[in-house]
Amino acid sequence: MKTIDTRLLQVFNEIYAKKSVSNAALALGLPQPAVSIALAKLREHFGNPLFVRTTDGMVPTPLGAELIEPVRAALNAVSAVVDFSTHFDPSTSKRVFKIAMTDISQLILLPKLWERLRLTAPGVGIDVFPLSSDTPQLLESGAVDLALGYVPELEAGFYQQRLFSQHFVCMVSQSHPRIQGKLKLKQYLQEDHAAIVSSGAAPKIIDETLHAMGKERRIALRIPHFLGASFVVELTDLLITIPQRLAEVLQGRGAYVIYPVPFAIPTYEVKQHWHERYHHDAASRWLRGVIADLLTDA
Repeated sequence: MKTIDTRLLQVFNEIYAKKSVSNAALALGLPQPAVSIALAKLREHFGNPLFVRTTDGMVPTPLGAELIEPVRAALNAVSAVVDFSTHFDPSTSKRVFKIAMTDISQLILLPKLWERLRLTAPGVGIDVFPLSSDTPQLLESGAVDLALGYVPELEAGFYQQRLFSQHFVCMVSQSHPRIQGKLKLKQYLQEDHAAIVSSGAAPKIIDETLHAMGKERRIALRIPHFLGASFVVELTDLLITIPQRLAEVLQGRGAYVIYPVPFAIPTYEVKQHWHERYHHDAASRWLRGVIADLLTDA
């Protein structure tokens, strides 16, 4: 019976995912020549080029495309055997958990989580990744253990647990020259806004709701993260619409005033999401339990 080194399958999987030998090498922590040699061995084993160079990177041949699912199934099976454990002791573990989350989730969760870890799991570490379009693939590959936030694209095909409901509020500088005492829809639409463009899916709810009303806010500043925008707002006359839990964190830490959003806007649910490969993992179950305990509302 012919055999094949599982490390070659890892190379195949990364080239398929990254469409690049050099990027696959970076992901695997290997020199590029080693990945090229591994690809040559795979080609010899299967009697097929498996990938060809195009303007869109390395794309699979028909055989390469057929192989990806059984290759990933084989890697998952090997991972399950190697990582098999029916018991997890947080007090002695050195596990480093990888969590994808928004900047808001970092502000809300990380201080509480770190305090809990220091008391119950002093050897455990956390690596934080940003939520992005790659998050589903990272969960599937095992590069990320858990994703936390409002992530509609993870609603199907992944396990999930609701943590809390979130709604928006408006925030302006305490010294704002025009907004004092009350914020109405007309004034909301007349003011210049700071808008978040890459911190999860939640900010899209604001403009989608306004669009459904036939309205549009005037966005003067686009910025990647809520935290950076909030500090800009403190020192300008910009208005920002932010999640209420973030407002609670910032209140008292700057010269802000918080107002209700002057129109009906949907709430949304923050959840933790994980892939089937970690559903029964004892360490991952423990982490999900800790996060649920820290964040789940009544």
